[in-house]
Amino acid sequence: MKGINAVAAQERTGDLSATAKRETAALRSFSFLTFATQALVVSFIPLYFLDMGFTEGQIGIIYSTGPFISIFANILMGFASDKYRTIRKLLLLLLLGQLVMIGLLLPVSQFAIVCVMMTAFYFFQTPILPLSDSMILLSSKHTGTPYALVRIFGSLGFACCAYTFGLLLKQIGTEWTLALTAGTISLSFIATLLLKDYQESAVRFQFSGFFKLLRERRVLFFFLLILLVSVSHRMYESFLAVTMRQLGASDSLVGLAWLVSAVSEIPILFLLGKYGHKLRELPLLVFASLMYALRLWLIGRIEEPAWIIAVQTMHSITFGVYFSSALRYISHLIPDEYRSSGQAVYAVVWIGLAGLASGVLGGFLYEQFGRAVFYQTGTAIGLAAAAGFLVYHFRSRGV
Repeated sequence: MKGINAVAAQERTGDLSATAKRETAALRSFSFLTFATQALVVSFIPLYFLDMGFTEGQIGIIYSTGPFISIFANILMGFASDKYRTIRKLLLLLLLGQLVMIGLLLPVSQFAIVCVMMTAFYFFQTPILPLSDSMILLSSKHTGTPYALVRIFGSLGFACCAYTFGLLLKQIGTEWTLALTAGTISLSFIATLLLKDYQESAVRFQFSGFFKLLRERRVLFFFLLILLVSVSHRMYESFLAVTMRQLGASDSLVGLAWLVSAVSEIPILFLLGKYGHKLRELPLLVFASLMYALRLWLIGRIEEPAWIIAVQTMHSITFGVYFSSALRYISHLIPDEYRSSGQAVYAVVWIGLAGLASGVLGGFLYEQFGRAVFYQTGTAIGLAAAAGFLVYHFRSRGV
């Protein structure tokens, strides 16, 4: 009888292991495809607008409308996810909305209408990554796979598609950018159908508890520091393609730059997934902020676009260290029942407020004062973030 029970237990363990592997594979596929879309949105849609004849200031305005609307979109979707305990259904709705907006944007060339269409597109696009981060973090308890070892496939998706799409668009022309975007969104929709809704098992959401949590001084201060480093990151990201084009880079070289940055994330995310629990998050955030400052300073000094490829390798020790460490620290600050809402607040800061500041302020600085002043400002903001995280670290230790 004991032997029969042991065999049955082994079979159950094997079934659980197989289920966990299937769920992990589905999450990795979804992450790969959503970042393929992100590669187009970040790397090539700015060039699409540039080739339409829009100025750097106009592109800055277009890219600031998305972060502005994302403030409301992320809060709304985060609350909806926690209240109704679903992530998968919201992802399907958001992806469908993106497809509709891309279809409406295809025939449009007037700046004002493009702004409206892109605002609507970003309403559906910006909550995707925070919700998927929440799903991956919640899934780790069921699959046993750490966040970083799933998120690494997003980096692979961004890397592969940034370079591939760069080569492809060089051959067929940037006018195909939106059609490619519609294709990656469609594939993401299909992948979402295979996901499990881990939010269903979360504790019931209470608005009063969440807002009480946000009023805590340590939480507010942390998100303020996140805002600073996010502004420096968004300034770099939003205007890298424009900078490279002005220095004479081709679309394929721009794609190579994004490929190098995305590939550089992969070993760092793997190492942090395996050994990151042995390191304290706040010192890592100090280090990442300092590296952001150095990275922005270097880009401001470069005159040959090929050298930007070398600087892009620093993405591993800026974004790779920063993003993984910030999410780990947030998991200590925010309980599971508020996970999607906490991720929404993080996204409001990371995408919304930082994107708005980098788009409007960054576009103004770039157009009026030039590249050098633009990147010097980003460097100063990165240094301020590093100093803030250092103070936060010592205060959290009671020093």
